[in-house]
Amino acid sequence: MSAELDSPIPRFHLAVPVDDLTAARQFYGEVLGCAPGRSDDSWIDWNLHGHQLVTHRVAQRPARAHNPVDGHDVPVPHFGLILTVARFHELAQRLRAAEQQFVIEPYVRFEGQPGEQWTMFLYDPAGNALEFKAFADDSQVFAT
Repeated sequence: MSAELDSPIPRFHLAVPVDDLTAARQFYGEVLGCAPGRSDDSWIDWNLHGHQLVTHRVAQRPARAHNPVDGHDVPVPHFGLILTVARFHELAQRLRAAEQQFVIEPYVRFEGQPGEQWTMFLYDPAGNALEFKAFADDSQVFAT
C-alpha cells in the first residue's frame, strides 16, 4: 500500500444517492460549505473536510428507517463527521441560519456517561441522513 497523500489518517470515500443535483449543489455547496470537485451530468464530488463525498443522481431514493438511541429515533443509515465542539456549534448555527430542519436538534447525548457527545441529525434534500457530532474529550470516541 502506498503512503497516504497529505493526511496522517486515511480519508473516506462515500457515494450517496440524490434525485436532484441542483438541490445537492445548493445543500452541500452553499449550506454545508463543501467545495465541489469533479462532476458530470449525473454526479458531483465534494470535499467534506478532506473526505471525498460523491452525490450520484438516481431515479429512486432509498426508504427511511430509524433506530432508538438515547430517547431519539436515529435515522439509519446515516453519515457525517466528528468535529471539534467549537466547529460543531458553528455548523449548528450555520444550519439554523440556512433554515435547515433538524431530525434531531443539537443536544448532548449520553450526558455524564462514557461516550458523552454533542450530536445533531438532518436530511439532505434527497433524504440522506447526516449526523454531526463532537466530543469534549476525544478519548471518548470509542469509549465502552
